[in-house]
Amino acid sequence: MSSSRVAYLGPVGTFTEQAVIQWDADGVYEHRPVASVGHAVADLQSGAAQAAVVPFENSVEGSVPATLQALLEGDGVRITGEVLVPVQFSLLVRPGTPRESIQVIATHPHAAAQTRDWIRSHLPTAEVVPESSTARAAQAVAEGRYDAAVAAAGAAEAYGLVELVAGIADREGAVTRFVVLGQDRSSVPEPTGADRTTLVAHIWANRPGALLELLEQFAVRGIDLSRLESRPTGEGLGEYCFWIDADAHLTEPRLREALVGLRRTCREVRFLGSYPRADRRTATIPEHAEAQVYAEAHRWVDDLG
Repeated sequence: MSSSRVAYLGPVGTFTEQAVIQWDADGVYEHRPVASVGHAVADLQSGAAQAAVVPFENSVEGSVPATLQALLEGDGVRITGEVLVPVQFSLLVRPGTPRESIQVIATHPHAAAQTRDWIRSHLPTAEVVPESSTARAAQAVAEGRYDAAVAAAGAAEAYGLVELVAGIADREGAVTRFVVLGQDRSSVPEPTGADRTTLVAHIWANRPGALLELLEQFAVRGIDLSRLESRPTGEGLGEYCFWIDADAHLTEPRLREALVGLRRTCREVRFLGSYPRADRRTATIPEHAEAQVYAEAHRWVDDLG
């Protein structure tokens, strides 16, 4: 058995497990399902796991609040990679269950939101109840607690269910982005040219121009932001922080100067990691933001005496 473990949102049969299998294709790690994103982060912090894989955002439903909260509270944790998993939902039932007998359907809230129209059209009288994961919903159906589950097709085999209807998502092509977590003493992965840096910035105060000032740190340095989201800090109504995905690597001079600007103008900045993009999309760097231009500018200043 491997001496290294990766914790992930379980139980067996979740989309997160698919992400783990995709990431750990060589089977280097022992795969450890846990009950929640918070448990995965806690395992990493305690040393019970050497890595963790958790859902971060979905192309239809947006970010996963439980993960954002766990990362905000998870001191000593850093993002080291990401995985993209196409999401396809099926309606799973116990063998012999007819569609007309389905009254209660269990699933994760994100899955419920992505299959709402299908359920309304095909099972209009059914009640949809939330579970902590789609696989947990499938497990509960196997235990007889619900009539059906909306989950990945793979969960049927894991829990002795059958796929009554496949492909029930309201929109095709949905993708979930999962992040791979390591301890913050982990070294930052080497730059690949197709990298992402995730940050959380807390502005000093909610005042006119505060967001513009934050964005200018990236704009004037030619850094594209692939994600910007405001989230409540929990410190009071109207208090927000900004989650940022910047298409650049920590080793790039343009990003390092942007971080200096953020640190100077924000109350707090959390660096959550620089890592390769799963889609391998390279960043477009304007000529004025290339590394050699920064180097020449620094030499010019040094020569001024």
